[in-house]
Amino acid sequence: MNGLYDEFKIAVYSVWNRRWLALAVAWALCLLGWLVVALIPNVYESKARISAEMQSILSDKVGVDARERKKNMERVQETLASTINLEKVVRGTALNQSVSTDRELASKVEMLRKSIEIKSEKDNLFEITAKSSATNLSDAENAVLARDIVQKMIDIFVEENLSGDRVETSQTIKFLDAQLAEREKDLQELEQKRVQFETENLGLLPGVGSISQRMEAARAELAQIDSQISQASASLAALNGQLSGTPPTLATPGVGAGGARGQLAQAQANLAAARARGWTDSHPDVISMKNEIAALRRQAAKEPAGGGGYQTPNPAYSSLQSMRAERQASIAALQARKNALQADMAQLASKQTMEPGVAAEMSRINRDYEVLKNQYDQLLADREQIKLRGQVESETDSVQFRVIDPPSSPRSPAAPNRPLLLAVVLIAGIGGGIGTAFALGQLQTTYPTADKLEKASGLPVIGSVSEILTNAQRAIQKKKLRIFYGTSGALFGVFGMLMIVEFIQRGMVA
Repeated sequence: MNGLYDEFKIAVYSVWNRRWLALAVAWALCLLGWLVVALIPNVYESKARISAEMQSILSDKVGVDARERKKNMERVQETLASTINLEKVVRGTALNQSVSTDRELASKVEMLRKSIEIKSEKDNLFEITAKSSATNLSDAENAVLARDIVQKMIDIFVEENLSGDRVETSQTIKFLDAQLAEREKDLQELEQKRVQFETENLGLLPGVGSISQRMEAARAELAQIDSQISQASASLAALNGQLSGTPPTLATPGVGAGGARGQLAQAQANLAAARARGWTDSHPDVISMKNEIAALRRQAAKEPAGGGGYQTPNPAYSSLQSMRAERQASIAALQARKNALQADMAQLASKQTMEPGVAAEMSRINRDYEVLKNQYDQLLADREQIKLRGQVESETDSVQFRVIDPPSSPRSPAAPNRPLLLAVVLIAGIGGGIGTAFALGQLQTTYPTADKLEKASGLPVIGSVSEILTNAQRAIQKKKLRIFYGTSGALFGVFGMLMIVEFIQRGMVA
């Protein structure tokens, strides 16, 4: 400990012995440092906070998603410091006074980009910070300029969010209208093409009225006609058999005479009328009539021939002839229809080879039409949805901007901290002077104590002689000490004066 104490006393003595050098270096360093600090321009900072509240129930109903709105605000936040917006800030503040060329405008924009900071603190809460340190403006003007910059940024932020969506909505609707007009024109052309194709290939297209369906219908009708022809032929054969067994005339014995032959003729006529009505041989009345006819024939056979009677047309024979003519006409009509169907089927069969290609082309046309129609319907729905959303956003307060903290008016510079820098320069200057004196003492070969000399020479030191000053020398030494103390005090006095000037300047800004 004694050794360390001795070393400390030696260091203090070495510095004190070169105190004038230390004081000179301290003065030089302090003056230079204070000059540098004085040349640093004051930077004034203004801050503001704004919030964007999304609270419209109607907006949610029409599809204005809060997340989409937040994403739009984040996009505006990122593009807020764009060159175009910063040019608006320059034109709308005092910075425009020193702008006369495009190069100066670009320089101011670049300076603003470095001095403006936009950050999101919480959900929908934004903080805008601007700094101003223009050398051509006073401190008070810089403070006002910082506040004006923040205010202008708030105006642009609100304007970009409110009008930006409207411009985007208008541009989107305009684009969709153009697309709809183009799709509508294509739809009309495709509809005309489809109608023309259907007209040109009528009967070859699938669906109702196609060749396949017409062929199937013709086959079914042809089978039905064949069945009707068979039935009509069988009926005609039966009529021919009946007609061959029926006499064309009947012998009548006299006026008013009944006789078995007259009754027989009447019974046969009744039987023919019954069969004409569609009664079969198994019908009870027909069986009764046959029995009656058989009995009358036996009676008529016993009556004498002649008897002065005369021949009359047999009504049954005439009725059977009419029925045969009707059956023949029906068979002829059915045969004609059969021949026509067979001709149509032959013609359709020749065209059926073209049906697959025509059907494929029609399917392609219909597919293109459906795709285009779906696109048109979707675009139309999107346009109406966007149009409705735009009306909701423009006519209702879907987003409300509120200034939480208005732009602050700085009363003191945010940078530099000049009082602290002045104090740091003072401490650094004093430390530099002391360090210079100590370093110079270490470089010079002197021995402040007898022990130092003994260690350096390796020889024993018998003693040391103290310095003896005269009265005149003591007076001179005291005078020098007073000058030294006065000069040292002046250094602190200059420091204090600089501090006072700094606070006076701040008071002038406020």
